[in-house]
Formats: sequence, structure tokens, C-alpha cells
Amino acid sequence: MPSAAALDATAVTLHRAGSGPPLVLLHCLGVDHRFWDFAAELGRDLTLLRYDLPGHGASAVPAAPYGIAGLSAQLADVLAANKITRAHVAGISLGGLIAQHFAATRPALVDRLILIDTTPRYTDELRRMWDERAATARTAGVAPMVSALLAVWFSADALARNDAGVRYVRETLARTPGEGYALACAALRDADLRALAPKIAARTLVVCGDDDIPSFLEAARWLAAAIPQAELAWIKGAKHASVLEHPDAARRLMRRFLLRE
Repeated sequence: MPSAAALDATAVTLHRAGSGPPLVLLHCLGVDHRFWDFAAELGRDLTLLRYDLPGHGASAVPAAPYGIAGLSAQLADVLAANKITRAHVAGISLGGLIAQHFAATRPALVDRLILIDTTPRYTDELRRMWDERAATARTAGVAPMVSALLAVWFSADALARNDAGVRYVRETLARTPGEGYALACAALRDADLRALAPKIAARTLVVCGDDDIPSFLEAARWLAAAIPQAELAWIKGAKHASVLEHPDAARRLMRRFLLRE
């Protein structure tokens, strides 16, 4: 595994909006910072901070493999470069693993933490799946996987409605560089953050769609039990992209958790 120095924080464009205490929003695999457009109204009370993860959106594909620790270190460098000494952090799926590692290893930088549809470690079956997806991305690109991925991310009703979130994910996944996707798959495959969960000191909200796959449902329960100051909330009728499928419910949960005393 290469050092975190392989991920250049100086090449990251940090997008800011709103005013108030900073909230870092970390997106999931195959999309970009626009994933969080649904949360824009939180900018009335918070400064929203977003950027594209390596090999996603406008961020260049790294020249070498990396891990979750490297992504966490990159986040620390991005905040330091922008003179941000403490922030709320929210992450979904891949972003949620980064958020877990960051909160556990840099507790002084994290105020409150939101972990959405994420896990500290993938099952052995899903680890093999990451290898398969990486191989497909490298040989054929991400586009051939989009239909199957959408069925994991969204309910049949959301797909039939072709909601804005569905359209965004479909279009963005299809444009994601194959190598950028594959490198992130490897980082997810190798991650095992279970030992870090008890070290997370921040008040934490664990959120999961109640129709996500069984391993994510179990991971949500595990995180809520393992993190000392954690609570668990479900988004009803949602799959893996729970906050895009039900953005009103997601905004309510986030606002209530981040702004209460």
C-alpha cells in the first residue's frame, strides 16, 4: 500500500457554500461532489464543503493504488490547506469509510459525524465482488455496470419515476474513468476499520436505508453499537442511495442531528 502522500491535496478543488460551522460532505463511489446538491438548503446554517475524490469528477486518476487511510490523510490536508481546524463530517458508503477513519484517527478535527449506508469492512463475498467490478471497469469501463448498480442504489419505484437523483447517478457513473473506479474498488476491498470504531469520540449519527442489502443493515447496527456516542436512524423504503431517494427525510435527519444542542 503506498503512503498517503500519493494523494495530492493541492490538486483538489474545495467547493464552499453557505455560512456557519463547516460540514464536510464525502460522496460515494462513482459519482462526484454534486451528489450532495440535495443538501444545499443546509447552507442556511452551515458552511458546506465538498470535493471530488481521486479519480472522480474533476479530480485526476491517481498514478498508484491507495487505501482508506490515504483518503483520510488527504482530507486532513485539504482542511489544513483551507485553515479549517474543526468540522462536522458526513460520508456515504466510500465517503463513510473515509469519515470513520478520519474521526477515529483525528478526533480533534471532528465535531459531529454522520455515517450513511456504509460499513467498516465488506464481507468476503463483497470483497470478491470488488475485484470483479474493478476488472470490468478496467476492461470495459463503468458504463456496462450502470443498470445493475442502479438496482442496488435505488428502489424499483424510484427507478420507474426516473427521479433527479437517479438521472444524476446514471449519467455520472457512465462518465467515471474506469481506472479511477477500479482503484477505489481496491481501497474498499482492502478496508477493515472495525478496530477503529470504539475510538470514535464524536457524537455520531448512523443512517441507513431500511431496504439496503443485508450486510449494510447489519453494518449500520454494528456501527451504532460499537461507536460510543452513536445513534441509529433508518430511512424508510430506501436502498443504498437512501439520501438521494428520500432527500427530504435525509435533510431532516441531518439538520436535527447537527444543529441540536
